Amino acid sequence: MKNTAIIIPARLGAKRFRNKPLVKINGIPMIIHVLNRAKESRVGEVFVATPDSEIIDIVKENGGQAILTKHDHPSGSDRVYEAYLKQLKDNVNLIINLQGDMPNIKPNSISKLEKLMRQNDCDIGTLASFIRNADEITDANIVKVLVDQELENDSFSNAKDFFRIKKNLKNEKIYHHIGIYAFTIVALTKYVKLSRSKFEIKRHLEQMRAMENNLVVKVGLSDSTPLGVDTKEDLKKVTKEMS
Repeated sequence: MKNTAIIIPARLGAKRFRNKPLVKINGIPMIIHVLNRAKESRVGEVFVATPDSEIIDIVKENGGQAILTKHDHPSGSDRVYEAYLKQLKDNVNLIINLQGDMPNIKPNSISKLEKLMRQNDCDIGTLASFIRNADEITDANIVKVLVDQELENDSFSNAKDFFRIKKNLKNEKIYHHIGIYAFTIVALTKYVKLSRSKFEIKRHLEQMRAMENNLVVKVGLSDSTPLGVDTKEDLKKVTKEMS
């Protein structure tokens, strides 16, 4: 069995930007933009996992599939796992957790990650792109990833660290991290049974739970940098880019 599913975790109660999934970009709710990009990747069935009935209704109105989850999850990946147990158990062996705040992610980035995971032996895969300017290094809203080997088009390099702001980065292989994760079912099951880790809490980065528990995380190169919408200013930027 080599089936893949994409699950998009989304909720209305994010502290930095409440009701974010339903904010409209060019007349379409952000969560629907993400849902459509996931469908266009053609890697497998797509679901939105959410505790909010408003999101469920919007997704269904737009021809999507949604799974109602409980409210209290420590991370998006924990929410994805609940959705997997409810709807997909024993039907897939690879789950892609696509964050619901990247409305301009390219479908070929999603399909590339799925291909890299099928071709390589690791627990978790993710994507990154080249850093375009020095401001990204000091922007705490942009997550960076440190890898062991420089990223090339078909490479899948080991992640060494994820961070928002860090000193002493001279000569390090640093890239702009993109909020998408592909888990083997074994890795996802292990991940959700682990306690929240020190740096997961300190940096507000769920991938640190995997890193601090020695799960193998590999990074592929994306040829584009989708904008993650964390603030109203981010929304303005992505709206301009997508108009």
